[in-house]
Amino acid sequence: MIDTSHYMLLSAILFCIGSYGVLTRKNAIVIFMCIEVMLNSVNLTFIALSRHVGNMDGQIFVFFVMTVAAAEAAVGLALMIAFYRNKDSIDVDDFNMLKW
Repeated sequence: MIDTSHYMLLSAILFCIGSYGVLTRKNAIVIFMCIEVMLNSVNLTFIALSRHVGNMDGQIFVFFVMTVAAAEAAVGLALMIAFYRNKDSIDVDDFNMLKW
């Protein structure tokens, strides 16, 4: 039987994988995907704890997090496309060139 601790363990593993990817990768798109994995692991935690407690507050909060993540994805990808058009690279080391 799968209980809340299994969901929490899976969420912790996903969050660790995402944070490892953010800290070690240099490609902005891969970093962006790792941040999305971290957000999804937090959503899994909200849903698991909401189910465990027996109320819908966590599940409602997940909808707000997903809305913010969708907006972040749209703005982040637009910034990456604009940066790629100017520099022909999406390497994070080249983001230092954005200074005035």
